[in-house]
Amino acid sequence: MGRQRSSAFEQSGRLIEKSLRRIAFDYARFSGLSLAASSHNHPAGWYNPRRRNQIAQAMLAEYAPILIFLIIAGALGVILLLLGLALGRGQKDAEKRSPYECGFEAFEDTRMRFDVRYYLVAILFIIFDLEIAFLFPWAVSLDAVGLFGLVSMGIFLALLVVGFIYEWRKGALEWD
Repeated sequence: MGRQRSSAFEQSGRLIEKSLRRIAFDYARFSGLSLAASSHNHPAGWYNPRRRNQIAQAMLAEYAPILIFLIIAGALGVILLLLGLALGRGQKDAEKRSPYECGFEAFEDTRMRFDVRYYLVAILFIIFDLEIAFLFPWAVSLDAVGLFGLVSMGIFLALLVVGFIYEWRKGALEWD
């Protein structure tokens, strides 16, 4: 058993290594790097350290704008927080720190339980909203999908209407 597991791990490791070599080769080819293969088994000279560094630098250079954006966004967030703390007016007394609800003291315990119907209506809304979202790509590609797409969307909408009628008759949409 241990030998079989080891063999499976070795096999998956070889598969991952082969995939990484293939990705590096494709990236080098499409980005214009001139990488000669060291042999037909090792495309893009993956084991050549100089070639590997060229590929890595080219790949990382594409992520530089994202890294710069994240650094600027983080710095701006920290600066704004520090400015708010430094320029905030007055002392924070007990009245300012007390919880309130629309300017009034809280009437009940804030950890009250919601009715299950609230969650049911919310889930139903999400389900039907997501199903309707499938109509937009279908409408855009209606010419390409042809009669088959029209029939399949008709079946989809029929099932949607049947589900809606079922929920309506079961009283899931009632809010009494």
